[in-house]
Amino acid sequence: MARSALTRDEVLAAAAALVRQHGPQTLTMRKLAAELGTAVTSIYWHVGNRESLLDALVERTVQEMGTLRPSGRGPAARIVSVARGLRRELRARPHLIAMVHERGLTERMFLPAQQALVHEVHAAGLRGARAAAAVRSVQIHTVGFLLVERNRERSPVQSPGEGDLWSGSTAGGDPALARALARPADPDRLFAGSVRALVDGLLAGSGPCDAERG
Repeated sequence: MARSALTRDEVLAAAAALVRQHGPQTLTMRKLAAELGTAVTSIYWHVGNRESLLDALVERTVQEMGTLRPSGRGPAARIVSVARGLRRELRARPHLIAMVHERGLTERMFLPAQQALVHEVHAAGLRGARAAAAVRSVQIHTVGFLLVERNRERSPVQSPGEGDLWSGSTAGGDPALARALARPADPDRLFAGSVRALVDGLLAGSGPCDAERG
């Protein structure tokens, strides 16, 4: 028996969950109706046809990406929090982000995160071209790190792997470095450390952030 009182938000949430799990190519109105325990006609009534549904999912994703909020004490910590939040949200919805990109809305999707970064670099004392460079550097670092990360996750098993390649000789006579590079990297820790180093460099000498580090 078809369920009653279905809402548009419930339809979009269920569709987004299916796309996250299996990709947009597997999303059909019949599968979505089955997931919700309702009739296909009810899905059409709430969201229109499949293309309208995909458009609504894209718009929903853009809005969700606008909910990033900085946290932490001081501009540097808050900029890092925006970068970490952006990476987390992008990782959580790769298929939906791809749909946003295909529909030419990527720049609009990134605007709220950029505005949050602008607020924090202004708080750190940066203005004009230097502020713009800081905002873009953090965004590019975050997106670039994510692309490399996902590419490594999808790559076939490497033979030889990193653990087989590093030794004292390949590491310039530094056995401690060789051991460290032979161990698998912790992506979360590596991202947090690298983005903090980037931010500290971008804000160096800007004023307010000096007191934060002191």
